[in-house]
Amino acid sequence: MSQALHPMLNIAIKAARAAGAIINRASLDIERLTVIAKSHNDFVTEVDKAAEDVIIATILEAYPGHGILAEESGREHGAKHSDYVWIIDPLDGTTNFIHGFPVYAVSIALAFRGQVQQAVVYDPCRNDLFYASKGKGAYMNDRRIRVSKRTRMLESLIGTGFPFRKGDNFQRYMKMFEEVMVQCAGVRRPGAAALDLCYVAAGFYDAFFETGLSPWDVAAGSLMITEAGGLVGNFTGEPDFLYQREILAGTPRIYGQMVKILAPYTRVIADAGAQAEGAEGGEDEGESDPEDDALIQSLQAAEDAAQAAKAAEPAAPKRTRITAAAKAAEVRQDKGDAPF
Repeated sequence: MSQALHPMLNIAIKAARAAGAIINRASLDIERLTVIAKSHNDFVTEVDKAAEDVIIATILEAYPGHGILAEESGREHGAKHSDYVWIIDPLDGTTNFIHGFPVYAVSIALAFRGQVQQAVVYDPCRNDLFYASKGKGAYMNDRRIRVSKRTRMLESLIGTGFPFRKGDNFQRYMKMFEEVMVQCAGVRRPGAAALDLCYVAAGFYDAFFETGLSPWDVAAGSLMITEAGGLVGNFTGEPDFLYQREILAGTPRIYGQMVKILAPYTRVIADAGAQAEGAEGGEDEGESDPEDDALIQSLQAAEDAAQAAKAAEPAAPKRTRITAAAKAAEVRQDKGDAPF
């Protein structure tokens, strides 16, 4: 690395590379893997668990007082009430991995009081390392990256992800897909959201959108976007996306045009309607796992509490700068008042 990295970012990189080594070894003999279906089309392998274990061990060895939020183990490890929370997806793109399709990644983010400060996404197939520190820019393999300069939807390449869980509202997604598809140069769906977001940050895509994602899918990639000069939010363009199960990211100009397309399909609005329909026996939209929903709701509540506590903290005393001239005047005043 040509530039000095934050110590916590260095730990994240160390953990990501250790997990990547486990994944690469396992990829040599995929047929021997034990695959468990967490739910319809949602899989986990012993590789996910081994990679997650090594990430958590590496982090807690360096920062035992920090919290952990991991895809496979939730909040089981680490401190439960720390302001620092590591958000981990040990293998984003498990379905790709078990089929030998080489698009998957390790995603690690560090949030302080709900705000992502450090991020690493590691692609072990290509040995591509994306990383970012808040306020320090985003990088790919030690090279500074920026979002693309495209401004017209008709010239844009857009990334997305298809609904895949049982109960997902596929018809709703197809309407979104159709509206986006007819207005852009092309749509791609590789199947690993963490990498998709990095590809927007690097300028490979001009925008990305998906529904049904969890915090560990998007936390690291979201910092890459903002540090590369892009925008990230929910379908209405607001920054509340981490716990909303919908995300939109892109160059500033393309982002604004995508908001106009996707805003009518936002889950934030749909949830209010679904609650009303539910009271009348309406159909639930799904798009999530009940256990994940419960965890995400608890995390949202914890973040809201942390933000409220931060707002309630007493303001630091205002510091008054004393200039040399003011100090000299004060000295002269003291001399004038002194008795002879």
